[in-house]
Parts: sequence; structure tokens; C-alpha cells
Amino acid sequence: MNPNPTQPIGDAAPFAAPPHLDVRTPRVFMPAGACDSHAHVCGPLDRYPAFAERIYSPPPEATLDNYRAMLAALGVSRAVLVQPSFYADDNSAVLDGLDAMGPQARGIVVLGDDVDDAELERMSAAGVRGVRFNIVDVKDGKGVLPMDRLRAVARRIAPLGWHIELLMHVNEFPDMDRAFADFPTEIVVGHLGYVPARHGTADPGFQALLRLMRDGRAWAKLTGPYRISATGLPHDDILPFAETLVDQVPDQLVWGSDWPHVKVSWSIPMPNDGDIADLLTRWVPDPAVRERVLVDNPARLYGFS
Repeated sequence: MNPNPTQPIGDAAPFAAPPHLDVRTPRVFMPAGACDSHAHVCGPLDRYPAFAERIYSPPPEATLDNYRAMLAALGVSRAVLVQPSFYADDNSAVLDGLDAMGPQARGIVVLGDDVDDAELERMSAAGVRGVRFNIVDVKDGKGVLPMDRLRAVARRIAPLGWHIELLMHVNEFPDMDRAFADFPTEIVVGHLGYVPARHGTADPGFQALLRLMRDGRAWAKLTGPYRISATGLPHDDILPFAETLVDQVPDQLVWGSDWPHVKVSWSIPMPNDGDIADLLTRWVPDPAVRERVLVDNPARLYGFS
């Protein structure tokens, strides 16, 4: 038995906290075709080993079977599986998840430099619709957008109808609307722009994201409120961000659970996914707009039929 449940045996990377497996049925109504547009499936590590330089390990409970049980509890039928950072560019878990879930799932991958066009075609046929770049956690060039690399990849994937997904704090990039004005693909930014709530909605980077979204060049995900909030549920301090996005750019928004919530530390209570889903009633109170965010927008972005 491992004497420290947060530490893998023989490994320096601690386990992230496990998600709730007893998911509460949400109060919010999930319409037919509702999509969880941001989730990670992980492990088991003996089948899908994480790369050695990772800063944490996925919890053993973060399996595809547990994720599908969570979706069923929420009443959500579609999903987007996003490549987590601890797998680097080994997309095996995502691709196997897409194969298991079939046409109701889409994927976002990380590409190595040696991926050829035939492999991109195979990934597209499997349900991949985008390439993820982690701008936040990179060891070199933190706070700098690798625009040459981004453009090179975007030019390759544009004919496939894919997009670029960026894990970035948009408050660090107040001129991002100019940087991406003529970009070859649309971009998608997670966690309401990943702006710490203390910056407020007047933050220049958040305003630049809004301009890109109004021009139809960018999307934002209503995900991960605990990543940017300084308060507990229901995270009142980020409500202005959600309200601004819903009021100004409702057709460029999607929602996601951010399951299994790997950025929640052991010192912060793990949220129940029923509570995460119920934040939609505060963020998107109009049922008609909520259906656009949950069904119509992800169908357009990810190609669900």
C-alpha cells in the first residue's frame, strides 16, 4: 500500500485530488444534445503512462468509465476530450476515448513535431477537431505567445476545419486581438479567459478577447471557475466575467465541466459536478441562450450533427 495517497510509488509527481464519484443530479435542465466541451480522461497510468517531467499525476479515479458515469448523472450526451498536460504529445488516452464514445465525442490533441499529414487525417476521422497549446505551464517563454509555431500548426490544420485551443491567461496579452486578427484558424480559450477575478472585466487582455470574439475569430469556454476565483462556490467574484461574455458574445461560448478538476488542490474542497453544472443557472439564466451555449454552439464549433 502507498503510505502517502497523494504520491505515486517511486514517482516525484503527486496525485491530483480525485473527483466526486457520487455526482449529484443537477437542478439545471440539460437539453438534448448538451455538450461538455472540456474534460480530461486519464489513466490508468500502467496503460497510459504520463511523461516523467510532469508536475502532478492524474488521480486513479479519472478514468473514461467514471467520466461517462458523470455525464450520465448530469444528463449530458456529448463530450470534448482535451489532451491533459501530463501526457505531453502522447494522445493515446484521448484517441481511445473517442473510439469508445463514438460520434458523440470530439477531441483536442497536442501535436509533436513529427506528425505527418496522414496522421492528421486519421485523427480528424476519429473526431479530433483542434490542437492545444499550453501557454501557462511551459518552462521556457512563459508569458510569450509562440506565434511562429502557432501559425505553422494553424496553417496545417486549417484545411481540416480544426482550431487552436490555448491554455493562457488573457490578461497577460492585452494585444492578443491584433496578434490573432489574421490568424489562419479560430482560437478557443478556456476558463472564461483564465483571468484572475481580481483583475475585473475591464482588464485590457479580457477586452481584447471580447473584440476577437465579436469578430468571430475566437471562442471562450465557461469552465474551471475555481481556477480564477478567490472565493468558494458559487464563485460570486467571477459572475461579472460570465455575465459580460453571455451578454456580448453568446454565440461564441461553450460550457465544460473541466472534469476531473485536476487543478483543485487537497486544501480546497473538491466540487461536486452537480454543483458545477448548476452554475449555469446563474451564468446563463435565459434557457434559450443556455441551449445555444450547451447545444448549438458546440455543434458548430466541433462539428456535431
